[in-house]
Parts: sequence; C-alpha cells; structure tokens
Amino acid sequence: MNTMARSQASMGGKEGVLPPPVIDYWLMGAALILLMFGLVMVASSSMYAGERIAGSPFFFVIRHIIALCIGLAGAMVLFRVPVSSWEKAGPVLVFVGLVMLVLVLIPNIGKEANHARRWIPLGVFNLQSSEFVKLFMVIYIAGYLVRRQNEVTSSLWGFAKPMILVLLTSLLIMLEPDFGTTVVLFATVLGMLFLGGVVLWQFTILLTSSALAGGALIYFSDYRWRRITAFINPWDDQYKTDYQLVQALIAFGRGEVTGVGLGNGIQKQFYLPEAHTDFIMAVIGEEFGLIGTLAVIFLFAFITWRAFQIGTRAMARERRFSAYVAYGFGIWIGLQSFINIGVNVGLLPTKGLTLPFISYGGNSIIVTCLVIAVLLRIDHELRIQSEGVKSGGRSWSRV
Repeated sequence: MNTMARSQASMGGKEGVLPPPVIDYWLMGAALILLMFGLVMVASSSMYAGERIAGSPFFFVIRHIIALCIGLAGAMVLFRVPVSSWEKAGPVLVFVGLVMLVLVLIPNIGKEANHARRWIPLGVFNLQSSEFVKLFMVIYIAGYLVRRQNEVTSSLWGFAKPMILVLLTSLLIMLEPDFGTTVVLFATVLGMLFLGGVVLWQFTILLTSSALAGGALIYFSDYRWRRITAFINPWDDQYKTDYQLVQALIAFGRGEVTGVGLGNGIQKQFYLPEAHTDFIMAVIGEEFGLIGTLAVIFLFAFITWRAFQIGTRAMARERRFSAYVAYGFGIWIGLQSFINIGVNVGLLPTKGLTLPFISYGGNSIIVTCLVIAVLLRIDHELRIQSEGVKSGGRSWSRV
C-alpha cells in the first residue's frame, strides 16, 4: 500500500480527504508576519540614520535583508534535523557557546562598539556570541532535565550544577557588558528548571538571591542606576539621562489610536535614538497607533502560547526533551518581547534588548528564525507520532 493509500485508509478510506498538515502553519504564519513587518519597519525607521551614517538610506535595510535570508535558509536546514540530534549535541553546543563568549572578550578578536565588546568580526558579518548562547543553553538545559530528572527533583546538587554553568555564562556576558541578555538567559533557565520540577524551597532561595544580586549590580553601577531613576521619573531630566524614554513616549502619544501612517513618523528622523533597534516599537506606536501596537503584542502572545502548547503536547506523549525545549523557547521569546515593549512604553527600565523578529540586528533575526524552525520540527514529529498511532504505527509523512 502506498503512502497516500495508507493515509486514506487511516482516515476511513474516503476519497479526496487530505491528511492533516505536518507543519504548524499558524505558528509559521505568525512568525513570518512579524519578520516581514519587521523588514518594513526597519526600512521606515532606519533610512534617515542610514543616510546620516553611511550616505545611503538603504544601508541598514540591505543588511537586514541579508540577515533575513540567512535566517530563513538556516531555518529550512534546521527543520530537517531530528530533535534527537539536538539532544545529543547539547553539551557540545554549550561548550562552543562558552568558547565564543571568551573569544569576544579577547582584544583584537572581539569588536567594541558603544562601550561594549559583544561581536566577533567575520568579514561581512559580525557574530554576536550571546544571541547564539541563549539558543545553545536552552537546548543543553532541556537535555540536562531529561538526563538528571531525579537529581533535579530530589537533591540540591542536581539543581546547583546547571546553575553554576549558567552563572559562569552570565558572568562572561556581563563582562561585555550586556545586562539585558543576562536577565533573559537567567530567567529562561530558572523558568525551565521550575517546570522541570525543582524543589520549591531551593528555587525560592535562588530566585531571592538572584533578585538581590541583580539589585546590587544596578545599585553599584552608575549608568544602570541612572537608567532606573530615569524610568521612575522620566521627566525630571528629559534632555539628558531621560531623553530616550521621553522621545519614545512622545512617539506613542503622537500615534494615538490609528497612527500617523507608515513612513510619516517624526521621532525617528531627528529625535529618537536607536529607532531601528531597541526602540523600534516606539516607531510602530507612532506610525500605526494603539491598534498596530496591540496587533504586534497579540502576535508575540500567540507565538509564546503556541510554544507552550507544543510543549504540553510533547510532555503528554512523554517526549520530555522536546517539551522542555519548547517551554524554554516560549519563555525566552515571551520574556524578551515583554521587556522590550515594556521599556518602550516606560513600564520597565531601559535595557539594550532587541524586539524579536522585528528589530534591526542580524544575529537576533537569524537566531529567532532558528528557534521557530526547531519549534516547527518538534510539532512536526508530534504530528507524525500522532498519525502513526492512529494508523496502527504507520506514518504517511516523509521529511
């Protein structure tokens, strides 16, 4: 019996009945909408900066398109990689990530910009190690939770071992410095360990200690403390320390409900710094108003919910590694988008974090494309497994 015949037989033998899809088209569609909308917004928000910095209004747009093409090509390749291969590769990937974080700190290897050393020049492309480390760490922690499930849920050492690795990784990222990425990475791992069944009192102690350590890092750092005070009262020094947040709030105010229209924003031209990167949401708010802002928030919420839904289905089928990876990606994307949008609207202190799928930044775009590819692969294998059970162990799909 050929593949299609088996499919029809498993569905009652009815003519013209198509098999269920092997890809989560809703998840893929939401991600593609954000990527394409991000390209439009990068073009809208960066032309003035491109003309001023490089003499070409399309300077940032061209580079964003290149990163988008690399990310989509990489996603198509990764979609064909079985999830079991990621589980085996976790320790190697996290080791590679640590090496990358060390290399970026070495003079004449790491590239410095805006008082931060975060990139490794690779000719036409600058590799940002911390972006890929987030991906590698989620995969490693998911594998650890599967291999050491009993230790994690019953002993302090089983909980402490991955946290030592995460603390080392966070220290290397802080030396760049990159406080925002450290927060996202640390919170993502904590969330995964909590879902992995860590003992509650151990989790509470670590969470409290992390909050105290984060507070100390803010209090004893002048520039971080200035960001906190600017967040509390953005209007007390609106031409210096509070300038960026004030301009973002003005952009949202100008947008009102429906926005001033694509390309008609004023703040991105002369006033709002980092309009095409960290504060691109303010440009969206000005040009598309409250409606556009809520639509973007809805898409991020949908992707986060879909990731958790995939994780729940994987856990129900006892594919625990797949479940933890999906949970980790959901926490990561949801948390980073929440922080970025919160910063833009003045709900959170200013941090240097990109808006996933949308902000200009080659590494961020590439990594988020890879994240969606792995999520789609997990969902794909779950659908095949489900169909195989329904048809008596025979699967109609081929990759």
